[in-house]
Amino acid sequence: MATKKVVLHRLGGHRFVGINEQGDKVMVDGDQPATGMRPMELLLAALAGCTAYDVVDIMEKKRQPLASYRVEAVGERAEEHPKRFTHIVVTHYGAGPSVTREALERAVELSHTKYCSVSATLNAHIETRVVVEPWQGEPQLQQQQ
Repeated sequence: MATKKVVLHRLGGHRFVGINEQGDKVMVDGDQPATGMRPMELLLAALAGCTAYDVVDIMEKKRQPLASYRVEAVGERAEEHPKRFTHIVVTHYGAGPSVTREALERAVELSHTKYCSVSATLNAHIETRVVVEPWQGEPQLQQQQ
C-alpha cells in the first residue's frame, strides 16, 4: 500500500505552509489578506487537478490532444459546522483540432468514475485516526505578521 505524507507548519495566525516528502510547498491561509488558498479551496483544486491529469492523458491516448483545456470546480457548503461540501460541480472546458465532444465526455466520465483518486476519496467512507503528541525539542519560532 502506497502512503503519502504532508507536514503542515504554522507560520503565524491562520497561515501555514504544507510541505510534501519531495519538498514541494503550498500555502494554506485563513488570514486576511490571504496569501494562499483556504483548506476547502485546496480540496476543490485537488479534485480539479486530479481529474485534469486523467483527462489530458486519456485524450492523448485517443490521439485527440487538447489544445485548450481548463477545469472549474464549484462547491456548495453546508451552513452548519463542519460546513462540509454538500454539492460539487466540476465543469470541463476543452478544445483541439481533432477533439470530439464524445471523446471528451468519455474521458471525463472515465476520470470521475474510474481513475481520479480524489473523486473516489470524496465519494468513499474513510477510516481516519487522529493522534495528539507533545511537541519534541525546542519551541518553534513563528513569524509575526
